[in-house]
Amino acid sequence: MKGLKGAITALITPMKENGDVDFDGFKRLVNFQLEGGIDGIVPLGTTGEAPTLEEGEQEKLITIAVDQAKGKVPVIIGTGSNSTARTVSYTKRAKDMGGDIAMVVTPYYNKPNDDGLVRHFQAAAAVGIPILVYNIASRTGRNIPTPLMEKIAAIPGVVAVKEASGDITQMTEVLGAIAFPRRAGDNPFSVLSGDDGFTFPLMAFGGDGVISVISNLVPAKVKALTKACLAGDFEEGRRIHFELLPFMKAAFIETNPVPIKQAMSWAGLPGGPTRLPLGRLDPKSEAPLKAAMEKIGVKA
Repeated sequence: MKGLKGAITALITPMKENGDVDFDGFKRLVNFQLEGGIDGIVPLGTTGEAPTLEEGEQEKLITIAVDQAKGKVPVIIGTGSNSTARTVSYTKRAKDMGGDIAMVVTPYYNKPNDDGLVRHFQAAAAVGIPILVYNIASRTGRNIPTPLMEKIAAIPGVVAVKEASGDITQMTEVLGAIAFPRRAGDNPFSVLSGDDGFTFPLMAFGGDGVISVISNLVPAKVKALTKACLAGDFEEGRRIHFELLPFMKAAFIETNPVPIKQAMSWAGLPGGPTRLPLGRLDPKSEAPLKAAMEKIGVKA
């Protein structure tokens, strides 16, 4: 594969007021992303509330995503778990159901040592579908430092990382140690920001793009940001970054995906409530979230 680039959306899972998954709404959202020119979609990630979805619900969401987007953009399916056996099972399911790439998060709660972590990703990669590593210490309690990422990236089939360490120094280390050397050959390793606010700085250093939360609402704007950066037009990229910055911050005023789902509901898109243990948006957060939406031209 040529490598992942651009704006990729970590899709929410829209729900009805009774808590059921809104499958028709999800189909609408996938097509909204395609119409916005997005470069890829990620169902069943953290933003999609995968840990609270039943397996039957997950499979139906995968089917819709593949049916609507396969062959148009990469369909990257979240398959991670804190159980290696379950991760392998979910990764096989993603492959069998037509996913293009499996996104595997660092096992949470267990806090595995280096040997266990390498073997975890080896087991996932052995399934035979390209693997995107999701490094997010704030959710998992375990960062993947660059020397360990080098070992994981060397596993055949590991093609990218969603870097959500929150450490721009680490991100640039991954670029220098892994991505840049591999670009010279036919085995690229993509480095994607896992935080919207780091999209511009990471791409200015040579990163490949973002797996975005805010692109659920404004896919065309996030696409324009990454397109400018990939073209080397960092003046335009900087302009879009600062235009989007208030909403980037507001989208994380509370735990993701609570704010983005509320913003989408206000905007007339499928969103709905989150599932417990995630609660409703705090009333104190409503005014700043609405104000940030208005700054990017979206009426709440």
